[in-house]
Amino acid sequence: MTRALIIIDVQNDFCEGGSLAVQGGAEVAAAISDHADARAADYDYVVATQDWHIDPGPHFSETPDFIDSWPVHCVADTRGADFHPDLDTENVDAVFRKGQFEAAYSGFEGVLAPEDEVPTGERKLGAALAEPDETPLSLDDWLRDRDVDEVVVAGLAADYCVRATALDAVAAGYSVSVLTELTRAVHGEKLDDTFDELEAAGVQVQR
Repeated sequence: MTRALIIIDVQNDFCEGGSLAVQGGAEVAAAISDHADARAADYDYVVATQDWHIDPGPHFSETPDFIDSWPVHCVADTRGADFHPDLDTENVDAVFRKGQFEAAYSGFEGVLAPEDEVPTGERKLGAALAEPDETPLSLDDWLRDRDVDEVVVAGLAADYCVRATALDAVAAGYSVSVLTELTRAVHGEKLDDTFDELEAAGVQVQR
């Protein structure tokens, strides 16, 4: 099998000090780096996703309910959208950005970031609004082009973007695992329910 590690949204705004911080986010960033280094031989590819919002409509709210609406976060070309500094991106093969004009929880809604932008998020004013020369690759297209059939999902947050990515991966026909020690939830009290849902859908949840 050809296996890819998918690192979901380990960005400054989702870690301590960010506008939508998940408790333990920075710890997850460092733990994923350690895992990717120690288990490098287990993965043929490593990819990462970024929330990359330009105008996501009602996804942003001045009075968020923290269920369907949220404080402003991960705005394109800002520090909040950059990967957390404790996430080592040296071995990341590709970055996929999602949510430019909608909520987009799943990494499978993302498109390949421009090749001239480094994974750590070198910012170029206006780049997020530039018209691509051709339709950018989706995460699914990129994985299929490389014959990936198994994905391992980690990152932030377990009950939103990790969940949505894992469910979409199963629906697309991949063998899917979620590394529970490498994720944290917005609503920690509902984490077991999230993992139960994923297992029911066919995801291998490594608790």
